[in-house]
Amino acid sequence: MRTYIVFDLEFTVLRKQQFSADIIEIGAVKLTDSEQGPVEVDRFQTYVKPERNKIITSHTTEFTGITQEQVDAAPTFRDAIDLFQQWIGEGTYYLCSWGPDDKQHFVRQCRDMKLELTWLRNMNDLQLYYTKLQGNDASKRIGLARALETAGFTFDGAQHRALDDAANTARLFVKMFDQITLEHNNASEDPLYETKLVYSSVEEDDDDSNPFRHLASLFNNPK
Repeated sequence: MRTYIVFDLEFTVLRKQQFSADIIEIGAVKLTDSEQGPVEVDRFQTYVKPERNKIITSHTTEFTGITQEQVDAAPTFRDAIDLFQQWIGEGTYYLCSWGPDDKQHFVRQCRDMKLELTWLRNMNDLQLYYTKLQGNDASKRIGLARALETAGFTFDGAQHRALDDAANTARLFVKMFDQITLEHNNASEDPLYETKLVYSSVEEDDDDSNPFRHLASLFNNPK
């Protein structure tokens, strides 16, 4: 039986781009095959203690709601990954996220900390699939909240919290499951690269096509 892991990450928010953002939360929903399609069987959530920038910024807390106390009490990235892998389990599984950035952050932080990557396999970008199903070009990606709206759903929970974002993404995954073909791949075979996230509030973006619009407003209004 195949397992589908729909996951989301939250990161430290940094104004100075010479520093790498730390993953500070992992949230995921596990689904398996059934006669009716994928069904949810479990959920996973952990905060992660940042090791490169140990004091999280006020922008991080404002954007994600995650506090210094929560990350101070959390497992290290290495231990969090161990817990996540144990929860995923054995057998064939697909790791699915909304957009490419979560994969890139996982790969970069694992490589920075000399952790093996073979577990990062069968990574699939659900945002790209959904965008193409709506007839849009890949350069006109649809944000999660807008995708839920077009699918007839309302966002359940708080945006920019890993488990809530993962759970809402899983609803879209189930809806489009019969219309997509999941890829087989392994991140350990990917070439080295750096993630370059651009937080902007370009006017032609609608209210949700750029999921980091609120983050840009934080940077434009420093406290």
